[in-house]
Amino acid sequence: MIAPADHLTPDALERAQRHLVAKAIAEFAHERLISPERRDDGGWRLTVPLGDAEYLFDAVRAELDHWIVDEDSIRRLVRGTATDLDAQQLILELQPQLGLSDELLPLYLEEIASTLAGSMFKIAQGGPTADALADADADFQTVEAAMTEGHPGFVANNGRIGFGVSDHAAFAPEAGRPFRLVWTAARRSSSHLALGAGIDEEQLLSGELSAAERDRFATRLRDLGEDPADFHLLPVHPWQWENRVAITFAPDLARRDLVLIGESEDEYRAQQSVRTMFNTSHPHRHYVKTALAVQNMGFLRGLSPAYMRVTPAINDWVAELAAGDDTLRDAGFRVLRERASIGYTGDVYHRTAEPSAHRKMLAALWRESPVPLVSGSQRLATLASLLHRDGEGRSVVGALVRASGIPAAEWVRSALRAYLRPVVHCLLAHDLAFMPHGENLILILDEHVPTGVFMKDIGEEVALLSARTLPEDVRRIVSPVDDEEKALAIFTDVFDGVLRHLAGILHVDGVLPEIEFWRLVAETVDEHAAEHPHLDSLVDLRADSFAHSCLNRLQLRNTLRMVDLADQSSSLMYAGRLENPIGRARIPQPAARETVGG
Repeated sequence: MIAPADHLTPDALERAQRHLVAKAIAEFAHERLISPERRDDGGWRLTVPLGDAEYLFDAVRAELDHWIVDEDSIRRLVRGTATDLDAQQLILELQPQLGLSDELLPLYLEEIASTLAGSMFKIAQGGPTADALADADADFQTVEAAMTEGHPGFVANNGRIGFGVSDHAAFAPEAGRPFRLVWTAARRSSSHLALGAGIDEEQLLSGELSAAERDRFATRLRDLGEDPADFHLLPVHPWQWENRVAITFAPDLARRDLVLIGESEDEYRAQQSVRTMFNTSHPHRHYVKTALAVQNMGFLRGLSPAYMRVTPAINDWVAELAAGDDTLRDAGFRVLRERASIGYTGDVYHRTAEPSAHRKMLAALWRESPVPLVSGSQRLATLASLLHRDGEGRSVVGALVRASGIPAAEWVRSALRAYLRPVVHCLLAHDLAFMPHGENLILILDEHVPTGVFMKDIGEEVALLSARTLPEDVRRIVSPVDDEEKALAIFTDVFDGVLRHLAGILHVDGVLPEIEFWRLVAETVDEHAAEHPHLDSLVDLRADSFAHSCLNRLQLRNTLRMVDLADQSSSLMYAGRLENPIGRARIPQPAARETVGG
């Protein structure tokens, strides 16, 4: 049967190309890979090193060297003649400036093609309006599936190399379609189940599976002459089963170290991260995150059994720290714990001399759902929604501000106190850094206003940036760096990775001028400092500039493996320095408050 690709149309392609070319120009200019020049009429010109093309466009240049390119204004001229926009052609024309090797060029072009395909699918889907997504009745998963941009900084951000057309329609988050997980049984001697504090295997399984399911799975094993007590239960993404497990692990299945035991009763929907699934049948049950061997944004999206072994312990340690901190608790900051994890290691790939991606094909974890943790008028929405524009170009953040009925500055101040303040506190008080981009945070909205956040993806992405004595199972997160690099956890991942985009949207939409936005950011940082005078951190978030750490440069250097996860610090690539929009020279600190009797 031939899978349809009705979304691949000339009109959809033109829109997708225009959007991606605009983003490529903006982000490559931001990372100083290209240098557009001013035209006499106030617009901009980009000449390319290969070919006879030039690009003319209008743009707003904002703080943090942020380019907001007017998509409708872009024209591509070849020897003076207007031609169609083509993101792949732009990459070819810019190859020398991008530093993209001939060897990796086709792979990057494929990721661009896949990103265009995903964009065309989203265009064909339509999607809710910004006002609908901002509405108090907007469903958590409706908002999740409506996201169209992917990572706001990466140009090739929707690769998913390995997904076919029918796979995309079935399993992509924007498809919003429910599906069932595949359950396998993994022999205990060839697998490892790790459990967080206060939960055992029986509690985990009884909470995630019905009694009828467990009986059905046990019967399947007994019918094969196996004892169910000799096996762990391991969930697998249906794509992974079909494309990798049943083939790559054929010997393991034949000798019954792995056994296919059936589908889940519950239905799940993919989240923005693709390999994490939300339980739509029972939303209070855990998310399930599984290995998924598709290539996307510089990584094969597997899941390492070695990493999974200590994931619950890391989550327990971080959760205990957060729960015991008054500042984090008062800010409404909570982590969604990864309560259990499992990995299969009985395969031949775990016996090779060198590790490989094949060792990351069979693992899973269970993460808390935020649904039972909110109540009353509170509702949930991904942080990514604050950077989302609907099909007509209207922003969700603008719609939320309008719906809240409060001044924009007051709304932004609340959002910063819910999002920025706790991650600043984690860094300054605990040397703890997260990866707090849009997909990794869930906002708690009350009356359309952010009042708290849930941080997730703790086990793989949290880091302790100083040398410290920790329990053995938690030591993996220790990654000491100097104070200037510590500050990049805020400067790069928050200011550059999230807030420059948010400030730009609010500014060009006329909701809040960017100078006022960054004053509110400075106010948030200063208020935290004033309320915590005894913190001895030497991290300076009001420094006048900081190193410009670049994401696209990492992907262009090696689209197959952007960074060494065991040593991320040494993998970073820089392009000079960025002026800090809240640097003291830009926004002076407030005069010290007088103290009684001082």
